[in-house]
Amino acid sequence: MTTAEKGPAAPPDGPRVLVAGAGPVGLTTAFELARRGVPVRLVDAADGPAATSRAMATHARSLEVYDQQGVLADMMPRGRVVQRFTMHLNGRRLAVLGPDYSRVPTRFPMTLMVDQAATEDVLRQAVAKHGVEIEWGVRLEGFEQDEDGVTVELGGPAGTERARFDWLVGCDGGHSTVRRLLGLPLIGDSTETWLIADAEVDVDLPQNSIHWIKVGSGTVMAVPFPQEGKWRLLDTADTSYGGDPQDVAERFAGKLRRGLGRPVTVHRPSWVSVFTIQQRMVPAMRGGRCLLAGDAAHVHSPASGQGLNTGLQDAYNLAWKLALVVQGLAASALLDSYSAERVPVGRALLGSTRRATRLVQLRNSVAGAALPLVFALVRNLAPLRGRIERKIIGTMSALSLDYADSPLTVPDRRPDGAAGPRSGSRIGQVAAERADGPGWSALLDELRDLRPSLVVAAGHGGAAGAAATAREEHGAWLSVRIVGGDGPGGLPDPDGALRADLGLPPGGWLLVRPDGYLCARGGPLAPADLAEALDVLRGIRPAAREV
Repeated sequence: MTTAEKGPAAPPDGPRVLVAGAGPVGLTTAFELARRGVPVRLVDAADGPAATSRAMATHARSLEVYDQQGVLADMMPRGRVVQRFTMHLNGRRLAVLGPDYSRVPTRFPMTLMVDQAATEDVLRQAVAKHGVEIEWGVRLEGFEQDEDGVTVELGGPAGTERARFDWLVGCDGGHSTVRRLLGLPLIGDSTETWLIADAEVDVDLPQNSIHWIKVGSGTVMAVPFPQEGKWRLLDTADTSYGGDPQDVAERFAGKLRRGLGRPVTVHRPSWVSVFTIQQRMVPAMRGGRCLLAGDAAHVHSPASGQGLNTGLQDAYNLAWKLALVVQGLAASALLDSYSAERVPVGRALLGSTRRATRLVQLRNSVAGAALPLVFALVRNLAPLRGRIERKIIGTMSALSLDYADSPLTVPDRRPDGAAGPRSGSRIGQVAAERADGPGWSALLDELRDLRPSLVVAAGHGGAAGAAATAREEHGAWLSVRIVGGDGPGGLPDPDGALRADLGLPPGGWLLVRPDGYLCARGGPLAPADLAEALDVLRGIRPAAREV
C-alpha cells in the first residue's frame, strides 16, 4: 500500500475533524465520521435545535442512505409516505401522477414527508450514541490553514478559543462562514419569492399526495405533514406578509376554495415565512483542508424538495473518504474526488429545480388555458403518462445519479446492455419484492458495513485464491465476500438470482464503495486488476481512461 501523506498536526488524542453546523448535513457528516472511529467535534452557532422545519421531503435515495446508516427504522415512523402528485384547476381535478420506478428500481418507491426537526432529532440521537456532543452557541469566527491542518477561532459562552484540527467541514448553511473565508463565490441568482405557511387545514384532500392548485395567475401547493390534517401551503404569486398569520390563513383559504371547488378552513399558521428562491452554487467544494457540504455549497428552489436530500448525500459521499484519509489508509487526493463528483450534481440541480419552479408557478396564461387538454392526453395515453412519471422520479429521487466519470470509477468495458449495474452506478438497484430473496438480503446487509466491499462470484479457483489474498492483506479496511461460497466470507445465493442480477459469471467481481456506488467490476479476479482498483478507490491513482 502506498503510504498516505504526512501525519496530522492536531493532538493525536483529540478531535481530528471540526464540523461547523449541526443541521442534517453536519449531523450526517459527524455521524459517519464518528461511527468510523474518527474523533470529531460538532459546533453550531444557534442556541439550540430549530423548532421549525424548512425541509420536509425525503426521497428514495436518501431512504437508502438511512438504511445503510442504520437509522431508517427510527426515521420511518416519524414521516408520512407520499406517492402521488395531484393537479387541480378551478374546482376540477386534472390529473393524478404516480411514481414510476421501473427504470430506477428501489426498495423505497416513495417520498417520505418528515419534518426537518424530526430528522435532526433522529440524527442527534445517532451521533450521541457515538459520543459526539453538540456544542450549541459556539460560532466559527475564523481559521487559518497550512499543509498540516487548520487552526480555528471559536466564540462561545466561555469566550474565545483557538483550536487545531486536521480538517474543517463547513456545513454552516447558505450564509456559510467557511465558504466566505475560503473566498469561494456562490454563483447564481435570486429569482422568485414565495409565501410559505404551516397550518392545520380542514379540507377533503388525501394526504398521501402533494397537491398543485392553479388559481388565477398563480398557483398554490399543499404539501402534507406527517401530522393528520396539517399542511405546508405555498403561494407562488401573492407573497406579501404584513405580520398577521390570521390574514395569511384567510388568504390561503380563499384561494384553496376557488382552486379546489370545495369548503376549506385554514387555521392560524404555526409558522409563516416569505422565502426568496436562491439558485446558487460554488465552483469547488474543497479548499485545502477545508470542505463544504449542503447549503454552504449549493442552494436551490424548494420546488422539488432537493435541498436536504442533496446535502445528506454530500455528507455521505464525503465522510467515508475523509475517514480513510484521516486513518492513513488513503491519499489526501481522494478528497479531490468529492468536489469532482458533487459539484456536477449541484450544477445539474440548478437546472432541474429552475425548471420545476417554472412548472410549479405556471404564470403563462396560454399554458394555463391549455391545461385541461394537456392532462386529458396524459390521463388517456399511458405511454405518455409513464414517460412523464419516469422523468420526474429519475430527477427527483436521485436514483439515476451515477459517478461514471469520477476519478474513482474504473470505466466499464462491457458492451451496452450487459447485465448488472455499470461502474459508477449504485449497487442496490432492486425492487422491494426481489430484495427479500436470500442473495439480495445478504448483499443489502453487506452494504451496511462501514468498509468498501469486494464481492466475488464463486466457481473459479484462481479468483477464490485472489479473494483470500485480498482478505489477508486488506481485511482490516476491506470486506471480502464470496457470492455463493460456503467458506469464510461466504454470501448466500442459493438460487443464483443475485449473481444473475449483478451480471457476475464465475470469478466475476465488484468493488463497491462504502456509499454503495460501484468503483470497478471485472472477472475473473486477478491480483493486478484488484491492486489497480484498490489504488483508484483510495485516490492513490486516477482511473485510466481511453483518450
